[in-house]
Amino acid sequence: MKKTYIIAEIGINHNGSLDTAKRLIDISAAAGCDAVKFQKRNPDVCVPEHQKNIKRQTPWGEMTYLEYKYKVEFEQEEYDEIDNYCKQQNISWSASPWDLDSLKFLQQYDIPFIKIPSAMITNVNLVAEAAKIGKKLIISTGMSSEQEIDDCVFLIRQYTKDLAVLHCNSTYPAPIDELNLSCIKTLKDRYDCEVGYSGHEFRLGTSVAAVYLGASIIERHVTLDRTMWGSDHMSSVEPQGLFKLVSGIRELEKAYGDGKIYISTSEFPVRRKLRG
Repeated sequence: MKKTYIIAEIGINHNGSLDTAKRLIDISAAAGCDAVKFQKRNPDVCVPEHQKNIKRQTPWGEMTYLEYKYKVEFEQEEYDEIDNYCKQQNISWSASPWDLDSLKFLQQYDIPFIKIPSAMITNVNLVAEAAKIGKKLIISTGMSSEQEIDDCVFLIRQYTKDLAVLHCNSTYPAPIDELNLSCIKTLKDRYDCEVGYSGHEFRLGTSVAAVYLGASIIERHVTLDRTMWGSDHMSSVEPQGLFKLVSGIRELEKAYGDGKIYISTSEFPVRRKLRG
């Protein structure tokens, strides 16, 4: 079995704190993840006009929704530090761009892939520009119809063949009976490309099962504590769970085998003892 590429999705679970981001990078690297991933937005572009001035309570006091989105957004200084810190920790990093400004911003870094989030796979301009860059392009398929995924994959293949499609349920947290992990094989058969799984459920075993079903990329949100303030923390994996998840996937890779029938090395002494 090919080694699974495990992405720890930090997203905005750093809550605007570089120190928190570094702690999550440390944990992800120690757990054996291959990469951490963030989310990059230009709030002026991404926040709908009718939501920008809505007041909301935050840990930093009352502020507009636009002000809040800027509060948790990393800019040049923070990403320069993240880039250097990940090199020190020997772990790759990337981010999901939610707009063209953010996509352009990310191109200054030597990141291994670009990830298009489920919400953006119908954004034709963003998908096309991301596909033109020449880096591996990963898309998530949550809340998307078959036709929408078809259209996105067709568009990407006009510019690159280096594509991975992740099965996903975009509910946070995702109900266990709606995960439909069998879609992993469906995506593999339909698009004949690398497939993976982006999970938002409480369980860990489902991601291990996804690897068994053919996912070669696993993405899970990570947090220091599920009770922290923010929209994604509740459906994220805490440090102890992340270690268990990576360990479970690596054990499956060792146990999977090649499917051939033969007597294993450790069985020969037992065979001689019991059969002579």
